[in-house]
Amino acid sequence: MAENELNRREASRENREAEPLFKLDKTQAIIILCGFYLFFSFAGNIAATKVTYFGTLVMDAGFIYSLTFTWRDLIHKQLGKKAAITTIWLAAAINLSAALYFQLVVFLPAEPSWAKAGGQAAWQFLFGVINTSGSGAWWQSIFSLQLRIVLGSIITAVIAELIDTYVYHLWTTGIGKNRPQWSRVFVSNSISIPIDSVLFPVIAYTGIISAVAMVEMFWTNITVKAIVTLLVFWTIYLVPEKPIYKNDYMKNTSR
Repeated sequence: MAENELNRREASRENREAEPLFKLDKTQAIIILCGFYLFFSFAGNIAATKVTYFGTLVMDAGFIYSLTFTWRDLIHKQLGKKAAITTIWLAAAINLSAALYFQLVVFLPAEPSWAKAGGQAAWQFLFGVINTSGSGAWWQSIFSLQLRIVLGSIITAVIAELIDTYVYHLWTTGIGKNRPQWSRVFVSNSISIPIDSVLFPVIAYTGIISAVAMVEMFWTNITVKAIVTLLVFWTIYLVPEKPIYKNDYMKNTSR
C-alpha cells in the first residue's frame, strides 16, 4: 500500500515537471513568438531609413532587426523548421506590402500647410517611388530610400534567415544535438549575421553613402549584431524543448 502511494506521488511529480511552462494554447504561442519576430523585422526596416553613428561606427538605426536572428531560433525550437520558414516569408510579404502602401500614401494630395512644413518632402524622400530631384544614378530615381531598404531587407533576410534555419536544423539534428542550447544560437548566427551585414548595405545604400562609410557599416553591423547576440543568446532558454502550449502537451501525455 505504501509502495503504491509512493509510486503515485512520484508519477504526480513527474507529470508536474513535464507540464508546459506557460498555460497557453497553440494559437497564443504562435501569435506571441511570430508576432515579436514580425515586429523586430518591420520596426527595423522603418528605423533603417536613418543612418546614424557612434564615434567612428557608422550604421543604420534599424539595429532592433538584429533580434530576429535569435528570435527565429526560438520559433524553430518551439514551433519547428516549417513554422520558422513560414514566418520568414511572411515577414518579407508584410514589409513589401507596407512599402507599396507607403508609395500610395506619397501620391495622395498633401494638405498645403503640412506640405509647406516639410511633411510631403520627408515622405517623398523616405517612401516615394520617384526621386523628383533629378540627382543621382538612374536607379536612384526609380527606387526610394525606404523601398530600397525594404527590398534590400527582404532579399538579405530571406537569404540570411533561411541559411540560419538550415544551419540551426543541421546543428540540432547532427553534431550539436547533445551540446548546450546556447551553442545553436552562436553557430547559426555566426554564419547568417555576416551574410546579412554585407548584403544589406550594398543593396540599400550604394550611391547614397561613401565607400568608406559602406565599409565602416559592414564592420559596424557585424559588431553590433554580434553584441546583440551576446546579450540575448540566453533567450533560447525562454522556451523549453517540450511544447509550451497545453493542447500539444495533452496530446503528448495521452499517447
